[in-house]
Amino acid sequence: MYVSVATEPGGAAPNEDWVAGTSTLAIVLDGLSTAGLDTGCRHGVPWYVAQLGGHLVAALAEHDRLLTDGLADALDRVSKLHPECDLKNPGTPSATVAILRERPGHFDHLVLADSPVVLEGDTGIRVLTDLRVDDVCQDLRAETERFQTGTPEHRASVARLVAAQREIRNTPQGYWVAASAPDAAFHALAGTVDAREVRSAAVMSDGVSRLVTEYQMATWAALLKQLRTDGPASLIRTVREVESTDPYGKRWPRYKAGDDAAVAFCQREAGSAIGESACN
Repeated sequence: MYVSVATEPGGAAPNEDWVAGTSTLAIVLDGLSTAGLDTGCRHGVPWYVAQLGGHLVAALAEHDRLLTDGLADALDRVSKLHPECDLKNPGTPSATVAILRERPGHFDHLVLADSPVVLEGDTGIRVLTDLRVDDVCQDLRAETERFQTGTPEHRASVARLVAAQREIRNTPQGYWVAASAPDAAFHALAGTVDAREVRSAAVMSDGVSRLVTEYQMATWAALLKQLRTDGPASLIRTVREVESTDPYGKRWPRYKAGDDAAVAFCQREAGSAIGESACN
């Protein structure tokens, strides 16, 4: 398949999203916010997603390997890179995971948390995502939406939400993300589709997908059309333009004025967007 990628930070802080594409693989990781809370790790989220991404690419070089097995192996290997850190800290660096892999006659997909994989075929569009996080801490999430983005009250509310989420991450009472424990991989939502059912696909962080899911300023069909016509970097610019019309989160309450964004666009045949690669 042909893959084009782009990623961009949402503000002045380092980018905590990560994206990679090969001729058979597309991966997007979205590092989770620490909200300034202790993580027990001296390395930070950008280091974590870069390490996890690189080890994932290596682990999935064997095309017959299950995506869950490859993710578990990568998580284990990254944990062994920093044994001096407190990996049992509930705030240890973590990330969502979205993977699409092509192998003869099939596409394998995996999502862990809310970074979606969107498949487009002759019969329509299929959105694969994991929204278990939406079922927890709903009262605290509602609280954050009462404050303007960027205010002291909003920052304090987000910190309370993140602290509560951290306590139930990777537990049966909560939701699952990639962190330090390999077992989280086996709670991912994974599957396989016939290659004939996929003409193109997008793998993205929620910093991109919110254009459809939260802002409702595009449809999935329009998003895929823009990717096909103008490429991933153009799509991220569109997200930023939309966000600039609501800098304080009055219309679209959110944790940040602009979130980190990453997208990989995959096509079975070369198109006008292919060949564009941006990692801004």
